[in-house]
Order: sequence, then structure tokens, then C-alpha cells
Amino acid sequence: MQIRDILGMKGGAIFSIAPDGRLADAVAIMVSNDIGSLVVMKDGAMAGMLTFREVLNELNARSGNLGDARVADVMLENPITGAPSDSVDRLREVMIENHIRYLPVTENAQLLGVVSFHDVAKAVIKQTNFENRLLKRYIKNWPEEEDNA
Repeated sequence: MQIRDILGMKGGAIFSIAPDGRLADAVAIMVSNDIGSLVVMKDGAMAGMLTFREVLNELNARSGNLGDARVADVMLENPITGAPSDSVDRLREVMIENHIRYLPVTENAQLLGVVSFHDVAKAVIKQTNFENRLLKRYIKNWPEEEDNA
């Protein structure tokens, strides 16, 4: 299975915010859409990623008050990205090794979507269930040995 398969399953919605956007507005977007990250877009291109991790760190640094904090102040610039042709196994390795929960997928500098660790887990479960059904069908239809006694 490849990243393009995961993007196909989850759809192409990309939630974003501008770097000069208020961090409080970013939180509102994430909460209202039940997501944990936003792509930071500037002039039609990805400028970075904002995840709940950066928001929580800033919230902690400001003693619980986001005030006038801007996305650009806390976003992750130059995030690690994946390609649609990358395998799910490779994606999982990259996410675990780099402690990443949300990975933008790009092709020819164009943003195609964002894959979450949750999306990867769902894809792996789906693939495993499919393989399991195939194996059960194969075993069920296994030819019986003839008795030559």
C-alpha cells in the first residue's frame, strides 16, 4: 500500500491557515474540524505545519493565554514530507523515527494532502483484514489429499 492509497481513502480536504493568522483562530479551526494539524500556507505554497503540539507548547510558555500569538511564531517550518509513491511501511518508519503525527504529502512541490498517524493505522488495519480474508479463503479451498491406502 502506498501513501496515495491512504489519501484516496480519506479524501482531499486540506485545512490551512496563513502564517500571520492568530494562534487562537488556528485552535478554533482545529477544534471545529476535529483535526490535530493545519498546513500553513503563504502565497499558495506550504510555508509550514502547525500541530496541537506547537500550540500546547506556546500555551504552556504563555501560562495558559495565547493572547496575540501568531501562527508564524510557533509553526514548524520546512516539515518533513512524503511522496504519494512512498510505501505505508516507509511512512510509518519516518513518522516514528521523527516523532511526527501529521505528515504533508507533496508531489512536484504541490501539496496533495496531510496524512496522520491515525490514517496510517486505519490503512494498516484495512490491509491486514483484507489479507486475512484472502488467507482464510485460500485455506478453506485448499485441496484435500487423497488417501492412497
